[in-house]
Amino acid sequence: MKKLFALYKKFQEIIDYLFWGVAAFVLSMILFWVFVNKLGWIEWIANIIDWIIVVIFAFFTNKFFVFRSKSSSLIDFCKEFISFTVARLATLGLEEVIIIVGCNIFGFNSQSYHLSFIDDGTIVKLFAQVLVIITNYVLSKLIVFRKPKNK
Repeated sequence: MKKLFALYKKFQEIIDYLFWGVAAFVLSMILFWVFVNKLGWIEWIANIIDWIIVVIFAFFTNKFFVFRSKSSSLIDFCKEFISFTVARLATLGLEEVIIIVGCNIFGFNSQSYHLSFIDDGTIVKLFAQVLVIITNYVLSKLIVFRKPKNK
């Protein structure tokens, strides 16, 4: 058990990111599916609305549980939130391009066929999410929640 705990401590940030990333991913996929399949929204609009909700969720989980960032002031907190949101806007752009190309140009959309939860639009969203999750980690680690350099 001690070895398992030591292994967790060694890779804690990555494990925590994966845990909360999976939670954000599941939330995003459920919201996207509900917006498209139950409310009849167009895929790219559903993606933007679900993105807004998930970014707020992801900011707080990344700040407090993954990178354990401490803001010394409201200004520092706002700077982190703004840089997090800007970084996520960049990956939203990546995700939107994948969804628009996959659903509108190649025709892999939610109207193609329905196999309960899995349809072409959801598969495109899933593919986009994999690329976005990796990019988000890199941006959060290197830019948003970077540790201050020791002087």
